[in-house]
Amino acid sequence: MFLGTYTPRLDDKSRLVLPARFREQLAPGLVVTKGRERCLYVWPVEEFREVTARIGRAPVVSEAVRDYLRVLFAGAVDEVPDRQGRITLPQPLREYAGLSRECTVIGANTRVEVWDSASWDQYLLDRQGSFPDLSQEVLPGLL
Repeated sequence: MFLGTYTPRLDDKSRLVLPARFREQLAPGLVVTKGRERCLYVWPVEEFREVTARIGRAPVVSEAVRDYLRVLFAGAVDEVPDRQGRITLPQPLREYAGLSRECTVIGANTRVEVWDSASWDQYLLDRQGSFPDLSQEVLPGLL
């Protein structure tokens, strides 16, 4: 499980240092994809395999499914972090997420998300007020 919020910077070679708490889980390999709300998803390779198996059950006769699969897989990259826990984020993914230097990396349960720090701050500002109410909708009767 990935938890917490961290604020690493991209270096001059477009490498991101993964938070130390995430490195062991991601050391065997990872996949970076476009995520929702213009962030990047970082999946442990095994979790990505499970997600893609579930996606693979979607009906490919649906144009929306085909469109989603094309964008997801065409933009995905697989990586193995180096000894310092760094991964390289390719230019198309950096552009998609609006990443420059200041990044926010959050744990999102089964994946990691990489955000432009200003975008993350705005996202939190926009959503934190409705957080208590969302539990009624997302987790009815559980919390």
